[in-house]
Parts: sequence; C-alpha cells; structure tokens
Amino acid sequence: MRSILVLNGPNLNLLGTREPGIYGATTLADIETRLRERAGERAELAFGQSNHEGELVTWIQEAGCDGIGVILNAGAYTHTSIALRDAISGSGATVIEVHVSNVHARESFRHRSLIAPVCRGVIAGFGPLSYELALEALLAG
Repeated sequence: MRSILVLNGPNLNLLGTREPGIYGATTLADIETRLRERAGERAELAFGQSNHEGELVTWIQEAGCDGIGVILNAGAYTHTSIALRDAISGSGATVIEVHVSNVHARESFRHRSLIAPVCRGVIAGFGPLSYELALEALLAG
C-alpha cells in the first residue's frame, strides 16, 4: 500500500471559519475524512498542519527520503518560502501543490509560486476537491 503525506501550512487550521467567502465552510478535519474515504485501501494517509515553516521543511525532507508522496497546501509559504522549495528539490520529494481557492483570480502577490517549479503539479481553485484530485494524481503514478 502506498503512503501519502498531506501537509497544510499556516492558517489552514482555520479552514471552515476563515474567510468562508473565499475558502468555504469545509474544515481541515472534513478534508481529512474525505481523503481517507477516497483513498480507501489504495493508500495509507498521514496528515500534518503547521504554522511553522521549519516543521513543514522537516516533514517534506523526511517524506522525500522515505519515498512518500506529498500533497502540500503551503498556504502563504507558497509565495515566500525558498526553504520549502529547497526541501522539495533537495529531498527528491514527489509533491502536488494544492490550493482551495483559485490563487490566480486573487491578489497579484498570490500569482507566483516559489514551489510550483519543483512540484510534480499544481491543483488550485476546486475547493476541498483540490485535495482529492491531488490524491488521484499521486495514486496514478
């Protein structure tokens, strides 16, 4: 059975209550439940959320070294973190970048991702379904 790590960055612990007009009413716990149901027997999922960049870096490095695929919603770190980019490329992690909102339809500072060039792909704008699409992409190989 494949192992997949689902990581969420800063402020994503507030999903469901944070700016529901942009992010909706689905909580991070709801997303975890939906992913577990969708994965079924196809994958073993582990989840992590941190508001601290260094913790995310460590988890990505460990996943890359262990050959574990990663679904990553880096939140605001998407646009600012060279450290996350280096962790992905340095560890060889297979990462799918996800976003609940369509970052390209929002403020211009959200249009640039520092991690996208070292990720396998990017899925944005489909709400919580973005995570499920990323799961399917990782499971497909």
